[in-house]
Amino acid sequence: MNQHTLSMRLERVAAHMPAGARLADIGSDHGYLPVALMRRGLIAAAVAGEVALTPFHAAQRTVRDNGLEKQITVRRANGLEAIEPQDDITAISLCGMGGETIRDILENGKARLSGQERLILQPNGGEQPLRQWLMENSYRIVSEELLSENSFYYEIIVAERAGPVVYSAEELYFGPLQMQARSPVFLSKWQRILRHKQQTLAQFAKARQAVPDVKVHEVAQQARWITELLG
Repeated sequence: MNQHTLSMRLERVAAHMPAGARLADIGSDHGYLPVALMRRGLIAAAVAGEVALTPFHAAQRTVRDNGLEKQITVRRANGLEAIEPQDDITAISLCGMGGETIRDILENGKARLSGQERLILQPNGGEQPLRQWLMENSYRIVSEELLSENSFYYEIIVAERAGPVVYSAEELYFGPLQMQARSPVFLSKWQRILRHKQQTLAQFAKARQAVPDVKVHEVAQQARWITELLG
């Protein structure tokens, strides 16, 4: 993967970018996503934010090597602290981190969100607490996508602030739009997870030490939801 050829995961993230967006790519790593989007003429400007020194320098190098220093600003900052008011950001991407980490970045940086941005989120697990945060902060999920790459499942969640929104516990767990679409990759993912849940429940039953009732109940409920979903 480089600024010319993105991974399938980042290509799908790119597909949800509004044309002419002013992007903040938080946790930009090498800066491949904003550079690729800029080279294709799909965005107007970008900020690449990175808290760790090595990827920060890598992003600077990628931007410099492509002659895009005027269009893409690389900032070393923690989370949404990379965004300044004068950036006029219209899209924020957060990719390749746990859902809880993305949630915490959004929560800690809430003051820097205008509410006009499209959020394009690609969590590695932890989607449920992330969707919970979106609901509690009046973000409606406008698109969801699930893809399988190198035997991993990746979810992309696109959200926009749209006033109060309510999702059921099951919708937060599976994804409200994914539940409706029921794509083959979605069903395959949940078949795999159901097998894992059933194995976990069997291990709980054999465990020498009592597993807390609340934990058993949680896993059993999830297994029940998945069974009903696949039914």
